[in-house]
Amino acid sequence: MDIGGRLRAVRESRGMSQRDLAGRAGLTSSAISLIEQNKSSPSVASLKRLLDAIPMNLSEFFSVVEQDVVPKYFYAPDEYIELSPQDAGMGDGAARVSLRQLGDASRHALQVLHESYPPGADTGPELLSHDGEEAGIVVSGVIEVTVADQVRVLNPGDGYLFNSQLPHRFRNIGDVPCVVISACTPPTF
Repeated sequence: MDIGGRLRAVRESRGMSQRDLAGRAGLTSSAISLIEQNKSSPSVASLKRLLDAIPMNLSEFFSVVEQDVVPKYFYAPDEYIELSPQDAGMGDGAARVSLRQLGDASRHALQVLHESYPPGADTGPELLSHDGEEAGIVVSGVIEVTVADQVRVLNPGDGYLFNSQLPHRFRNIGDVPCVVISACTPPTF
């Protein structure tokens, strides 16, 4: 996916200049320019700030619009939509977080994700924050979850539920991959 081209197209479709977007997102115009030329890869948190300023969520940004005339209710694993910014050429690729979305969340009030965190994977040093509520259950492995000022290591079967406006972060501190099934409402990530 051409992240820079997609960002430029979305920004222009909303009638925003690079300066407008930079001011709303708290970045410089030159940073926006470098991203749109694919000369710089934003972190997940920076891309989230940019999209919040538009406004648009990551799901909408990365999803391919479903064109089905007949409603789709069932999905095979290869039909999930990969939201991972790393797979779109962002990030260093060392420890890649995979966020696979079930269906097109922009058409629903609920977003369901199959999340995979290799050992050492992290959502980033900047804590995430967005509208909504999110919940999840650890299927395998261990994950350290930070929500506001609380930090907890979750094991298989453990879960979480919190207001997504609270600053949060996910980090696999184990030596095996961690899999989490999560939900967010409304779809905002």
